[in-house]
Amino acid sequence: GGRAEGARGRHRAGDMGIPKFYRWVSERYPLLNQPLTRLGAPEVDNFYLDMNGIVHNCTHGPDTDINTRLTEEQMMLKIFAYLERMFDLIRPKKLVYMAIDGCAPRAKMNQQRSRRFRSAKDAAEAVEAQRRAGGEIPAGQPFDSNCITPGTDFMVRLNAHLKWFIRKKVSSDPLWQSPQIILSGHDVPGEGEHKIMEHIRCARASPHWKPNQRHCLYGLDADLIMLGLVTHEPHFCLLREKVRFGGGFRGQPNREIFDASTDPGDAFVLLQVGLLRDYLDGEMRNGLKISALPFEYNLEHCIDDFVFLCYLVGNDFVPSLPTFDINEGALNNLIDTYMEMLPSLGGYLV
Repeated sequence: GGRAEGARGRHRAGDMGIPKFYRWVSERYPLLNQPLTRLGAPEVDNFYLDMNGIVHNCTHGPDTDINTRLTEEQMMLKIFAYLERMFDLIRPKKLVYMAIDGCAPRAKMNQQRSRRFRSAKDAAEAVEAQRRAGGEIPAGQPFDSNCITPGTDFMVRLNAHLKWFIRKKVSSDPLWQSPQIILSGHDVPGEGEHKIMEHIRCARASPHWKPNQRHCLYGLDADLIMLGLVTHEPHFCLLREKVRFGGGFRGQPNREIFDASTDPGDAFVLLQVGLLRDYLDGEMRNGLKISALPFEYNLEHCIDDFVFLCYLVGNDFVPSLPTFDINEGALNNLIDTYMEMLPSLGGYLV
């Protein structure tokens, strides 16, 4: 029971952002996900890491249960090993940007607060269930995932350990010496993914920006797909753990289960955001009667509209509309309605 309970928290992490969107997009466009092996990894110039997913995975991920008691040193070593493994797979050439969540915007705080109350309640219930089943409760305090919050002592220590680790790798590992490495800690306001997007926006405004760079973003949140789309970069991919989907699409709980059973060299997939742009372009060209459009067809505007429609189905900042459930085909209906209505709107939504 304990292991299942430990994994349950991770399902929710995959569901952050737009609930069930990753499953929807993977089933609608199956070729987006490409298994990643070291031999088949694409060239990457800029590698961005949304670090909170790594920290959660390495401190209380799917391979830990309520009987596991990791010391803080073991947790830090797992985080370092995870970073080394991803670095070895991706081998970025120009930039590595590691972003830890800082203080979130006010709109996100209500959702964070309810999530933290729930994780504390789940942990207490898991211990109680173990006790009732006659299981042995190990001595010592279990790790409380709520300490992965800006400003806690744990995050201060994590920041210091990561700085030490980066200095050590830069001084001793040639792979870490060529790219510029930036660590944006918990003391810098903003969520990790938003700090990454802000960095990309500022870099794009620079006169030295090279438009054909290849970007790779690591993270577990489904809305990273949206953030990848709104960069409008042609060469953008997402790196994430391989997941398999449990539960049916209609009326059954939808779960993303992190597939820990796979060979470690084959545990990641690349989601090609550039290919998703091509899919959307093909779908819009087929669905919209472009010759009948009273204004010029523009893929970038269509992509912005698509992101806007997806955020209507749910996001971390605005309470979701109860009638818009992705399981019930809400997103498909929105896209069909959009393509039907766009010619009569006189312009794009966004």
